[in-house]
Amino acid sequence: MSKATGKATQSPELHAADRHDLIRVQGARVNNLKDVSVELPKRRLTVFTGVSGSGKSSLVFGTIAAESQRMINETYSAFVQGFMPTLARPEVDVLDGLTTAIIVDQQRMGGDARSTVGTATDANAMLRILFSRLGQPHVGSPQAFSFNVASISGAGAVTLERAGKTVKERREFSITGGMCPRCEGRGNVSDIDLTQLYDDSKSIAEGAFTIPGWKSDSFWTVRTYAESGLLDPNKPIRTFTKKEMHDFLYREPTKVKVEGVNLTYEGLIPKIQKSFLSKDVDTLQPHIRAFVERAVTFTACPECGGTRLSEVARSSKIDGVNIADACAMQISDLAKWVRGLDKPSVAPLLAKLQHTLDSFVEIGLGYLSLDRSSGTLSGGEAQRTKMIRHLGSSLTDVTYVFDEPTIGLHPHDIQRMNDLLLRLRDKGNTVLVVEHKPEAIAIADHVVDLGPGAGTEGGEVVFEGTVEGLRTSGTRTGQHLDDRASLKSSMRTPSGALEVRGASTHNLQDVDVDIPLGVLVVLTGVAGSGKSSLIHGSVSGRDGVVSVDQAAIKGSRRSNPATYTGLLDPIRKAFAKANGVKPALFSANSEGACPACNGAGVIYTDLGIMAGVATLCEECEGKRFQASVLEYHLGGRDISEVLAMSVTEAEKFFGSGDAHTPAAHAILDRLADVGLGYLSLGQPLTTLSGGERQRLKLATRMAEKGGVYILDEPTTGLHLADVEQLLGLLDRLVDSGKSVIVVEHHQAVMAHADWIIDLGPGAGHDGGRVVFEGTPADLVAARSTLTGEHLAAYVGT
Repeated sequence: MSKATGKATQSPELHAADRHDLIRVQGARVNNLKDVSVELPKRRLTVFTGVSGSGKSSLVFGTIAAESQRMINETYSAFVQGFMPTLARPEVDVLDGLTTAIIVDQQRMGGDARSTVGTATDANAMLRILFSRLGQPHVGSPQAFSFNVASISGAGAVTLERAGKTVKERREFSITGGMCPRCEGRGNVSDIDLTQLYDDSKSIAEGAFTIPGWKSDSFWTVRTYAESGLLDPNKPIRTFTKKEMHDFLYREPTKVKVEGVNLTYEGLIPKIQKSFLSKDVDTLQPHIRAFVERAVTFTACPECGGTRLSEVARSSKIDGVNIADACAMQISDLAKWVRGLDKPSVAPLLAKLQHTLDSFVEIGLGYLSLDRSSGTLSGGEAQRTKMIRHLGSSLTDVTYVFDEPTIGLHPHDIQRMNDLLLRLRDKGNTVLVVEHKPEAIAIADHVVDLGPGAGTEGGEVVFEGTVEGLRTSGTRTGQHLDDRASLKSSMRTPSGALEVRGASTHNLQDVDVDIPLGVLVVLTGVAGSGKSSLIHGSVSGRDGVVSVDQAAIKGSRRSNPATYTGLLDPIRKAFAKANGVKPALFSANSEGACPACNGAGVIYTDLGIMAGVATLCEECEGKRFQASVLEYHLGGRDISEVLAMSVTEAEKFFGSGDAHTPAAHAILDRLADVGLGYLSLGQPLTTLSGGERQRLKLATRMAEKGGVYILDEPTTGLHLADVEQLLGLLDRLVDSGKSVIVVEHHQAVMAHADWIIDLGPGAGHDGGRVVFEGTPADLVAARSTLTGEHLAAYVGT
């Protein structure tokens, strides 16, 4: 007995299953990480900090989240894996204690023209069921309310075997869909200007097409028309007969042979509609978007009024409201309408729909409508929309990975986001957040600070511990965590004004405002107050206005800062001139490419359902060029050595001496101006962080000629220390005679402005008005708006 009593008084041993309370990473070497080892507590909120390019995303997304996803994919059968993307194991020695990772990143949502906020969040699916059950008159099943389903019908004979006999029966079928037949569910119709597609004074053989990417030797486009046998390629297009013109512009898909290859020929108009107009215009590459905007006029569909839905779908109503009306409501209003429906027969459906709509309001997106095209959402809005489905999830012990969730949020909205992150943690989940904002870093249970610098100067853990420990750590993040900008003592004098009259895009309520020129103007207001609507609807289309938006830059693993900025062109010409050879030799995508790896520097081996393997090319040793090309030098360096230089090194190299190249030096100056001096010229774009990509785009657009620059949240992805450098760049732009308009939430940028225009007071139909115009000092003194209150708290007055 005494023995048993003695045992009972001892503290119980920890159960073996309870010992797995850490995610262990040892020897991570993804991108610029230098054998990083960390231990992250599970069921806690860990924030990863550090300057832009220090390796935060490489550790969180490229290592932890990537390996979790790869291991989950491996649990599927080989057959299923064949349909999934193959993921290589990250370069890391040990990864232990992983749980299922759910990634909520800043990637823009689907660019399909039919993708809306409602379709992306299942809210539309629930509304369709609701109207199919309660709508009067009853028009059919849920698909009768879907603008992605066309109405079709058919009839014919079918052959059946019945009791040993072959029997023919007539069968009919019909599907009632909700798609508007005129616009095919897109909400708008397009009118194409044919003069922008081709020069009708030329023949196809003479290069009549003026469509981007349509070159005379293009097998899938120009040659299909030239060698189809349906048209005379040597005849000027304006001399085509009526039949030839019809075949050229509108012919139905027809099988043709070109050089023995079976291809599909179709008229130019349907081909343009499929290749250029099937995606949302805002998601296209800049040069393609410029072509579409030049060649195509979009107008609201006259048949459905832009609702995307057929007349039948719009005829069915609940309490006088049809599904198009419901989708067009501001979500906060729609939530009230749904709450007022007392229908016991669909009570579970109403409860689920109500929860989804309330989640929108709770996360700060109540100002959106379900019919808003998902391609028009900002990065921050897209990220929060993806969060909707996780807020009511009953999953626990999941790792949620967030990439700067406070992007696009006014200081007033950040507290709400913090509460949501803490709620996910309190349900027993591990929350990993990459973040720069001090307000978001403050709620962390654990902080991992990477650095000390960016690129090759980063990739190390410089601090791991609590927020209080970070403050006293002496790292760059620690030093700048409590930074507060002061209000400017003197303001620049405007040289004129940009007049905006009667602006009514989206939620703007007939706004009249004069935007001062020749100074730094900051446009502020809570998310959804109408800032982007004012700028993109009334300012950015004007002559002399250069707009730098948040759209991600596109590029393959062959693209790098030198190719993206146009820097490679003057470099190639300088090499060619110095050595008396062709410029094409100095391109890894052209004649100078290593024949073994085709200029990639590595050889990719496809292993079927297993992850492909990339091995260093033995012939060029990763230099990407033929050995004969590397014998040519400029200023004592070959082309591969130049592409391996950092921007800072290259700036000195091309600034003087034998390699002096003014055109290259000007581009390098701009890259250094935006704080990218550490980047190597040949680093693949796919390895750049979000902040680096944003600044690379800024450096490129700065070369465009224009008197007014519009920057949409340029502090996105920037470390606290980098914001100072950005402010210096904005000052230099203004001092050089430019007018700079910045849409921004960062208080340091507001405090640095010459003039502030604050929109509000709320979001959606509660915003859309100018609530303040004046200097930052006046805004702080008045404290009449949410922005004024937060700016006053920030500057400590």
